[in-house]
Amino acid sequence: MPYIEGWPDEFQAIAGRIRQGLGDLALRIDHIGSTAVPGLAAKDIIDVQVTVAALAEPVESAMAEVGYVRLREISKDHAPAGAAGPDTDWEKWYFTAPEGQRRTNTHVRVAGSANQRYPLLFRDYLRAHPATAAAYAELKRRLAAGLADPDDYPDVKDPAVDLIYLAAVGWAKEVGWQQQPTDI
Repeated sequence: MPYIEGWPDEFQAIAGRIRQGLGDLALRIDHIGSTAVPGLAAKDIIDVQVTVAALAEPVESAMAEVGYVRLREISKDHAPAGAAGPDTDWEKWYFTAPEGQRRTNTHVRVAGSANQRYPLLFRDYLRAHPATAAAYAELKRRLAAGLADPDDYPDVKDPAVDLIYLAAVGWAKEVGWQQQPTDI
């Protein structure tokens, strides 16, 4: 769907509830994914990244206290071709939103891991490159309209996302990109 101006405000409300529940366990909470890029078409699902020091039981308990349910079958991210480092760099926990809250994809990742950096760099690159964001939006529209099985969407989209990410890595080196402080 076309970009909705209210997505950042919705993220702020969701992140505020998570922050209340996790306190200092959450090192940062970021709005990631397509809904975090102004003007980018997206599925109407707010993507949230919670950065923690470790994937440890107190984090899962705190998330459960605010109504989030961990889906244990989702335990890692897709690693782009040529990714260096240990497989643990791609581990994560994935949570579904509490009943009655708008839909989210809530990812809990370890600070400094490759998969924690990836969505932030990807988001910032798209924010800085509107033409790339527009091309990405068109790809997503065509995939959504043309795939017979919606479950195939991530498998088809991931390699395209990796192409953008690889360009973003070069851009990050060129401009000295670093993770900015989060608003939450």
